[in-house]
Amino acid sequence: MTEPLSFELSRPAVDPPRLPEADVDGPGPADVLPHDMLRDRPPGLPRLSEPEIMRHYSRLASLNYSISENFYPLGSCTMKYNPVLNEQAAALPGFAGLHPYQDEETVQGALELMWRLERALCAVVGVERATLQPAAGAHGEWTALRMIAAFHHSREENRTEVLVPDSAHGTNPASAALSGFHVVEVKSGPDGRISLADLESKLSPRTAALMLTNPNTLGLFEREILDIAEMVHATGALLYYDGANLNAFMGICRPGDMGFDAVHMNLHKTFTTPHGGGGPGAGPVGVKADLVPFLPTPTVERTNGHLELDYKHPQSIGRVRSFYGNFGMLVRAYTYILAMGGDGLSQASQDAVLSANYLRKLVEGDLEMPHAGPCMHEFVASAHHLTTEHGVRALDVAKALLDRHFYAPTVYFPLVVPEAIMVEPTETESKETLDSFARAIKEIAAEARTDPQSLHAEPKTLPVGRLDEVAAARKINAYLVGQSEDPVLRWKAPGEGAPKEAC
Repeated sequence: MTEPLSFELSRPAVDPPRLPEADVDGPGPADVLPHDMLRDRPPGLPRLSEPEIMRHYSRLASLNYSISENFYPLGSCTMKYNPVLNEQAAALPGFAGLHPYQDEETVQGALELMWRLERALCAVVGVERATLQPAAGAHGEWTALRMIAAFHHSREENRTEVLVPDSAHGTNPASAALSGFHVVEVKSGPDGRISLADLESKLSPRTAALMLTNPNTLGLFEREILDIAEMVHATGALLYYDGANLNAFMGICRPGDMGFDAVHMNLHKTFTTPHGGGGPGAGPVGVKADLVPFLPTPTVERTNGHLELDYKHPQSIGRVRSFYGNFGMLVRAYTYILAMGGDGLSQASQDAVLSANYLRKLVEGDLEMPHAGPCMHEFVASAHHLTTEHGVRALDVAKALLDRHFYAPTVYFPLVVPEAIMVEPTETESKETLDSFARAIKEIAAEARTDPQSLHAEPKTLPVGRLDEVAAARKINAYLVGQSEDPVLRWKAPGEGAPKEAC
């Protein structure tokens, strides 16, 4: 790093931060908290002037990469553009100033937005109802599986297995295991799509659901999806849709029409809300009629023009998120849907597919294409030939792109493709941007053939160079088993338990 921490920049001569008094009526913190929980001295906050703090964080921001600077082709869960209009809508005082436990009569506007958003999402994916509560895509997976488990339980069926394709997102088997199911892997065929023969061999009376993404994680459309749905339903199991790739065909075809019973939607992926990064996200789940009784409560219902929160669902799996979900994300998604309209949403999908196929064609002579096209919204290439012939791996290609002012694509995923490079250009990028990215790929491939050693040292122009990932993994593993005090994840002042040099 080229920027010290604020603690390291701190100057004792500067006055300490001035904190506001606690704006509460009645007794203060010292009157209500146990004495042993109170500080005996002020916290050691950095002492800097306001301009110094402003410049410090501005310099830190300049070290980070964002979509405000250039192309962000991260595959599968792309950080797409978050329109400023969405932020303005979410910041409206009537939305931003709400308290989630206000009386229903005072939040009719918020309930109206939730009611309309639910119906818009149901129309996009072809289901009857949806819950807006889940806070992320993986949380949506877990919520859907909870409803599927409750459905089978209501029928007094003991189904213990969830089938997951070998190219699925890693959250799919994790969510299934967390929900108490045994995960059974279904293999892909030579064309990169799910093997119907292997699926048939794995289906049984123990099967609760098949978790499937369409288009799949390789960016390929599952052409035999209707046959898959028929096979799954014939065993009494349900079909679950991972909505990570919904932006490939929204407004063109619908998962509900393909036979999916439960559909989660990544609002951060398809409907332009912020991704979260550990913070607030949104992953609504839509369901067909058979699963409606099991939706989380409360649901938003309209009765004679009046909106209310309905908790009267005896078979519900219960609340899955505090309050009613991350409402600010819902405002942003609804704003995007209103701004785009039905035609705009379908055009966005068509543009995403066009961008991916155009870029795939530009780089197919420089990277291997393990599966025949056309692709949908993303494609998975491979650097395997560069590895075997020149010792250049997918990681080297990714790091070299950083030096050429592009964010790196996803690498080494999905696992079914050796030296995988997953690229998703999205619908928001211009032809000029895609052309320049393709030129960078061609330049890197040429360098791999003529000077492969130089690629092993990249990136060379960034604040942080090539990290020793093997050493980092070893240190973390040693820390987890108690054999090492590494890693040091925070700065400690001298005398606080660790020397400054060790941090």
